[in-house]
Amino acid sequence: MKEIYEVIRSYVDEHKQPMLQLWEALVNTESGSRNLDGVAKVTDILRREMEDMGMRTRVIPMENAGGVLVGEWNWESGRAPLLFLGHMDTVFPDGTVEKNPFRVDEEGFAHGPGVLDMKPGLVIALYAIRALAAAGWKERPIKCIFAGDEENLHMFSNAKQAMQQEALGGLAAFNFETGYLDDNFVVGRKGGGPVRLTVHGVAAHSGNAPEKGRSAILEAARKVVELEACNDLEAGRLLNCGKITGGIGENTIPDQCVVQIGLRFNTSRQKEELLMALEKSAASCTVPDTWAEVDASRLMDCMDTTPGVEALFHHLKRTAQDCGYGPIGSFQVGGLSDSGLTVAVGIPTVCGMGVKGEGNHTPNERAEVASLYSRCVLAACAAATLEDSFAG
Repeated sequence: MKEIYEVIRSYVDEHKQPMLQLWEALVNTESGSRNLDGVAKVTDILRREMEDMGMRTRVIPMENAGGVLVGEWNWESGRAPLLFLGHMDTVFPDGTVEKNPFRVDEEGFAHGPGVLDMKPGLVIALYAIRALAAAGWKERPIKCIFAGDEENLHMFSNAKQAMQQEALGGLAAFNFETGYLDDNFVVGRKGGGPVRLTVHGVAAHSGNAPEKGRSAILEAARKVVELEACNDLEAGRLLNCGKITGGIGENTIPDQCVVQIGLRFNTSRQKEELLMALEKSAASCTVPDTWAEVDASRLMDCMDTTPGVEALFHHLKRTAQDCGYGPIGSFQVGGLSDSGLTVAVGIPTVCGMGVKGEGNHTPNERAEVASLYSRCVLAACAAATLEDSFAG
């Protein structure tokens, strides 16, 4: 494999400038999650790059969010594809680029909105494929699945379902999310997100006919106490009733109350336990003639550290040593990502494959430029040596 490693390394070394230019173009194209025109412009840039590489592309449109860009390389192969995951949106509001454009400082760190999370990861993914093509490697297909609304947890779209559908049949996945300065790669992530509990009651004038009313707020209050008792912070299981709204005033028995709840969980089992608690609470009301419903459709799956995930990381670790990248480690983190989607449908995934840096989601976000190239070499080499039996 040393020969293909050398070809990959040489290709990346010879294409540092266009990689940097693509990174700059993506960062300077604002694409906050709700800036649908900006996300579409980033999608167009990446789609042109893919088609220039001979990839087959399509965009899965989302009615209220940026679409999902799918690019397939070497699709004629009958083998299970390797998946490259990423997202094209950022957390930054419009106008940020004018104040904080892409630039590289004297220490070799790049700055700008999304400069770490995660526009360089998209560059790495595409140039890893270019390097493999230059090496004449065509052992299996590679499929890119890039979301347009990951930063708001796909709250306004069905991108999660679309991405999971696209991922089915994949052998494994690399997610080019934010990399860490200590060269630890992510093999586990918490799951979670927003849940809405809506309690319905019966409105009535609190002075003239209070006996005709059924208080949704009273029922919701009892449910909040019940649900908060499900927490186990030491185990990483959290159900936080963070906001309550209901009623129209003190002279009316409230006929509705909405509890906005934040869930966090370490494992799929914990997720199911919390969902069962929510459903049980919704189904059992103590105030007569009240009823409740739960909307948990916006939850993000956790990234379980499955045996397949561990096997994929060990393959990456061996490759890092063999190709000259150096020693790497692994760990679990609290932040959510789309890696949970692929692991949930049985596809081993390693996350944090993007450039190394710090300060993501802040004005001080910065990324190590040298890691754009070294991580690209690592990704391409790991792809080149991944066998169907890696989990064995």
